[in-house]
Amino acid sequence: MSAKQVIKVTVNGRTYERLVEVRMTLADFLRQELDLTGTHLGCEHGVCGACTILVSGEAVRSCIMLAVQADGAELLTVESLAEGDELHPLQRAFQDQHALQCGFCTPGFLMTACALLRDNPAPTRAEVREAISGNICRCTGYQPIINAILQVSSEPEGKTKGE
Repeated sequence: MSAKQVIKVTVNGRTYERLVEVRMTLADFLRQELDLTGTHLGCEHGVCGACTILVSGEAVRSCIMLAVQADGAELLTVESLAEGDELHPLQRAFQDQHALQCGFCTPGFLMTACALLRDNPAPTRAEVREAISGNICRCTGYQPIINAILQVSSEPEGKTKGE
């Protein structure tokens, strides 16, 4: 029999209280318990960045964090970005710049970019490259992703969630 613990988290503005196995990852919790499947699992070793979410404002690999470690935290996933049919400026920029192809890595890049732009609203190209260096994309060659982030940084309405 595995140990379980009650956790309480706020995800995308909604509070949840659940009994979870203490060994369940945060990514599995989001996907299986809350049906928030925008958080993708790639490597499950914290290397690829596809599972990146914001935990109390910090970009975190949810595949290597346990759900019980998030108890009491405020989480933002890619599902928090769009408001109804209205895309977030980063999502629009990714579309404009053709910064996604298969789309598997996109949620992690978007959440990484949200944290970057919140902390540095006008990053240089080098700062964007550094910020996304922990995210892997096998399709785009990175330049469209960098261009998309820079596009938002230059837009006056390009504010990110969590500001």
